[in-house]
Amino acid sequence: MKSLHLIIVDDHTLFRNGLRALLESHYENIHIREAGSGEQFLELLQQSVPDLVLMDISMPGMDGAEATRQALAQYPQLKIIALSMFGDEAYYYKMIDAGVQGFVLKDSEIAEVRADIETVMQGETYFSHALLLKVIL
Repeated sequence: MKSLHLIIVDDHTLFRNGLRALLESHYENIHIREAGSGEQFLELLQQSVPDLVLMDISMPGMDGAEATRQALAQYPQLKIIALSMFGDEAYYYKMIDAGVQGFVLKDSEIAEVRADIETVMQGETYFSHALLLKVIL
């Protein structure tokens, strides 16, 4: 994969920092910006549009679904992957309706996160198998 420009949107600083460190250790040419809220994310988009966004669902203020809707209304080519906890199944359809192209659980191994990123960057969708099974059953 060529250079990858990414924004991690999550209200938990420790999670953002940990995910950033993992991604930087697994990708040679990655540029990551961070946002702690949906509002901050939309401000970052005004500066430059990334290749991909990793979007938390549940955040104070503007949640991930609303931030996704607003971002895609301005930048329809933007690729967004939702970050989910197992307790967030109720938000699954809300995020799909908002336009995300992928879903990955926050407790996934880095290999699955990479598979999700690479699949979505190729223009396909990727949804965590564990989450799909939980939603279906």
